[in-house]
Amino acid sequence: MLILITYACYLITSVGMAVWVARSLHKNGRIFLIESFSHNDALADSVNHMLVVGFYLINLGYIALTLKYGSKPFDVQTAIEFLSTKIGFVMLVLGAMHFFNLYVINRIRRQSRLRLQPPPVMPDGHVPSA
Repeated sequence: MLILITYACYLITSVGMAVWVARSLHKNGRIFLIESFSHNDALADSVNHMLVVGFYLINLGYIALTLKYGSKPFDVQTAIEFLSTKIGFVMLVLGAMHFFNLYVINRIRRQSRLRLQPPPVMPDGHVPSA
């Protein structure tokens, strides 16, 4: 019975965290994406939605796969250690996904800003070399 309670706590906590993080990123990342895609709202919203779908697929898949691994708890102490280890790994995966997305989007944003800059100014004259 302890293993079922532990698994239920793991699933509820991990899935809840994944949903909360995905919603937060979707809501707060929209403005960043709009600027990254040169104020193209439709493209930013589309990319935002695709990022959330990918985020759910990877994280929920990870949560489901890791359910099987690890030593099974046999008392309350090992159940708490089991939960903290599994939830800790889920948090690390969520954080890694977040920073990877920020890195990629920042590169897109930087490229977009370079395209919007005016071309370099032609020189007015020539300076002879010595």
